Amino acid sequence: MPRARLRDLGIVTGALPPGQWNAITDVPGVRVGYTTLIRDEPHVVRTGVTAIWPRGPELWSDAVFAGIHAFNGNGEMTGWAWIAEQGLLASPICITNTHSVGVVRDAVCALAVRDKVKMPWLLPVVAETYDGWLSDAASFPVTADHAIAALDAAASGPVAEGNIGGGTGMICHEFKGGTGTASRIVATAGESFTVGALVQANYGARELLRVDGVPVGREISTEAVPSHRDVPRDAGSIIAILATDAPILPIQCQRLARRATTGLAWVGGVGFNGSGDIFLAFATGNHVRQGEAISALRMLSPDAMNPLFQAAAEATEEAILNALTAAETMTGYAGHTAHALPLDRLAEVMHRYRP
Repeated sequence: MPRARLRDLGIVTGALPPGQWNAITDVPGVRVGYTTLIRDEPHVVRTGVTAIWPRGPELWSDAVFAGIHAFNGNGEMTGWAWIAEQGLLASPICITNTHSVGVVRDAVCALAVRDKVKMPWLLPVVAETYDGWLSDAASFPVTADHAIAALDAAASGPVAEGNIGGGTGMICHEFKGGTGTASRIVATAGESFTVGALVQANYGARELLRVDGVPVGREISTEAVPSHRDVPRDAGSIIAILATDAPILPIQCQRLARRATTGLAWVGGVGFNGSGDIFLAFATGNHVRQGEAISALRMLSPDAMNPLFQAAAEATEEAILNALTAAETMTGYAGHTAHALPLDRLAEVMHRYRP
């Protein structure tokens, strides 16, 4: 069966409707770009860079509010301390492999210099998950040019998923993992808003995987589909980036980021000790422009946040599942193979539980 998104398989999770593309790019202004590296010489490489612009190049001088939550902190996201301090994000976000965080972070700075951005210093946000089982991480294949290419390629519209960008070499619930995205539309406070999620999924035990509550991981055993069992069972991570056009403040962004934990738990994520589960939420509904002494802001009331919380959980859940259904079987470093979630078996299990 060809790879497909979850909804294309007739499987619908959650109660809220998705946006036009069912992607983080349904939030107006958000752009996503990739560089994907797949080669066998001189080193076996299965890696890349994912770039997210909360809005276009005007972001450098028109910041968005942001907040971060670490469900389990065995991972890295640069720029964390400054976001926690001032609650503003004024540069693009990148996700890559663990060993490439530094070079990608420096590439964002180089891009700002290239484009003559009027900021005296930068503390870019770059996050990671580890792909060393499928990619020769010690060969340090990602360069600044690769990161800049992903940033320059970022666009609105449908978003590619699976073995792409930073998600190229990832494994999720002992199946091939990678990049996934989804979105939800909510009505609150008399207005309509969008919440989108993009994940780099590289975590989880097979028997814990659930799809809309169905114990799919237990039903598709490692005898039926082999697992990478020589990797510690608690190893792996997930990065989730949440976006919304709702007018919310930094502490509300932090609260929104926490709700990615619910979506992760619905799929079967536990937050094992060896996992880096770090979530960032940003909101484009306000403008904090460089040079303005006072910014005119709007804020949703705390009670009006509830639909956004649900949307964040649902979008995260479906984004993870889209990563699994889109990803293809991959063989990489040292001959290791990560097998894709078999979609025919998934359909059969879902039908058996939900005839």
